[in-house]
Amino acid sequence: MSTPDPALPIGRRIEWYRKQRGMSRPVLAGQVGKTAGWLKGVEGGRLQVPRLPMLLRLAQVLELADLADLAGDGHAVPVSVFAGERHSALTAVQSAITSYQVTPTGRPPNLDHLALRLDQAWQVRHASPDHRTQLGLLLPGLITAAQRAARMVGTDDRRAARRILAGVYQLTDFYVAYQPATELVWMVADRALTEAREADDPYVIAGGAWAMVQALRDAARWDEAIELASDAVHQLSPHLDRAPTDWRGITGALWAEIAYVHARRGRHGEAWAHLERADTIARSLGPRYRHVQSSFSTAVMAAHATTLGVELRRAGEAVRAANSVDPDAIVSVPRRSRHLIEVARAHHQLDDQHAVWALLDKAERTAPETIRYNGFAREMLLDLRTRPPAGFRAEVADLCMRVGIAA
Repeated sequence: MSTPDPALPIGRRIEWYRKQRGMSRPVLAGQVGKTAGWLKGVEGGRLQVPRLPMLLRLAQVLELADLADLAGDGHAVPVSVFAGERHSALTAVQSAITSYQVTPTGRPPNLDHLALRLDQAWQVRHASPDHRTQLGLLLPGLITAAQRAARMVGTDDRRAARRILAGVYQLTDFYVAYQPATELVWMVADRALTEAREADDPYVIAGGAWAMVQALRDAARWDEAIELASDAVHQLSPHLDRAPTDWRGITGALWAEIAYVHARRGRHGEAWAHLERADTIARSLGPRYRHVQSSFSTAVMAAHATTLGVELRRAGEAVRAANSVDPDAIVSVPRRSRHLIEVARAHHQLDDQHAVWALLDKAERTAPETIRYNGFAREMLLDLRTRPPAGFRAEVADLCMRVGIAA
């Protein structure tokens, strides 16, 4: 049996072996418990490289003896390349999440103090290059205290306590994302939405929906993601004329998420139409506005436009969108690093390896803990290691080492 070009990315290698076996997308996807749309996204590069367990399942169904056949480097495949790292504090955060405290004892935490701790934790998350490490220090105690408050306070304070707990889970979602604990992503997103519904607060519900939509999107559950985001917007709409500014901010963030889902599906017109709705809201809020949870702002709208161009495989549009904003205008340090990775993806589609290296290097220097857990970045680095820009082999090796990809 012939073998694929060693330079093919992992998604294309899956497609190559699938066609060699004479399997349709629905058949292969069904045998690993996924949809044909998900598999199309993986093969086309619109979705991140699957984590190790899914790669192993794909290799088994495709009757491949060595996982390296999918990786394309002809060597043993390190688990961390695909599964991402397990952050040192993940066990402590997980323990706090799953400690149900059915009968908590002692005095309930002070809600004002708890709300202040949550606000400070959000500030730390956005300001820190090592945001996961910083959150890993804060979250175990914050989760435990918020859970105790929601279970112990009196009836009059219960809605306020549930709002805080929902916010804590929304923050925790940023920590558990892209780590080898997928079940925590779903658990945290579901709890954020459930606590918000118990608080009967449309704004907090919208924040929970925003987190859940991303989980649904990454699982290729497109229709559910769009339905949830649309429903959250519908619940907010009657209140927007007299509601606080952040209600419009989360509305814009939800429109942007709907645009992202349509882009993942390859629906160009619907993606840009919904992004235009989001952009209208961002412009109405002004250049100094930023929504804390979602980073929704005029600067991040340009970042969203970059991502849509990448997802739709229109690299030129993505680069033009990226050129319309200074990355330093993105206040959140982790979000700035993620934007640089998205710009790198656009240049990767253009096969501009020098630009890819420069952008990933800057992303790592901006927020090392963003790039270490980003599957797209890791796949691009694997490609760079195989095909380094002329004269940059040592620099590529150094960047791979900093990101945690061994030589």
